[in-house]
Amino acid sequence: MLGVPDSTRALLFDMDGVLTKTAVVHAKAWQQAFDEFLASRGDPYEPFDPVVDYDEYVDGKPRADGVRSFLQARGIPFDEDLVRRIGDHKNDLVQELIRRDGVEAYQGSRQYLDAAVAAGLSRAVVSSSANTREVLVAAGLDGYFQAEVDGIVAAVRRLKGKPAPDTFLAAAKELGVEPSEAVVFEDALAGVEAGHAGKFGFVVGVDRVGQADALRRHGADHVVKDLADLL
Repeated sequence: MLGVPDSTRALLFDMDGVLTKTAVVHAKAWQQAFDEFLASRGDPYEPFDPVVDYDEYVDGKPRADGVRSFLQARGIPFDEDLVRRIGDHKNDLVQELIRRDGVEAYQGSRQYLDAAVAAGLSRAVVSSSANTREVLVAAGLDGYFQAEVDGIVAAVRRLKGKPAPDTFLAAAKELGVEPSEAVVFEDALAGVEAGHAGKFGFVVGVDRVGQADALRRHGADHVVKDLADLL
């Protein structure tokens, strides 16, 4: 009924791009933060691409890891103070955009969550975002989950971010299931890598931007354009 193996006891969802239409918000904030930094250096520069650079370097990763990844790709020297300043500015921009424009959930994801509740499967959100609770509340999804492992929890517990599987493994443990009994839902390449690395029972790639083949190469067992496609 839910398009997952019969042995499944729990569902682990990424948030941005899987449940909520906030991936575009993050991409816009990253673009502004990085372009402002690049412009401040005073040299001609190639602007941050909100599709290619976002998918390759920052999507799904903890904020600081995303900053480091992009700067390394551009060959720009950095220290941790610079990483923190760019990351903090990006987070301020995200919060401003959320307050101004609100947050919308994907209707197909809401339908899938309703079906998961009806089926009696446990549910968790696993996101690198430090704004997970605010986004879920704004989107009206906060009542669906028994566990939330977000960027704040990861920092407190010192969990490695995606593509390491640590945050997904922590969510499975909170729900009282083995990884083999849980399904991971991810739209980020780093996220499907994490699901594959954690030896979860099934990894569903959610293709919102036309990267189905890349999701499969990085570890997705099945790829859909919307969670309702699984019903």
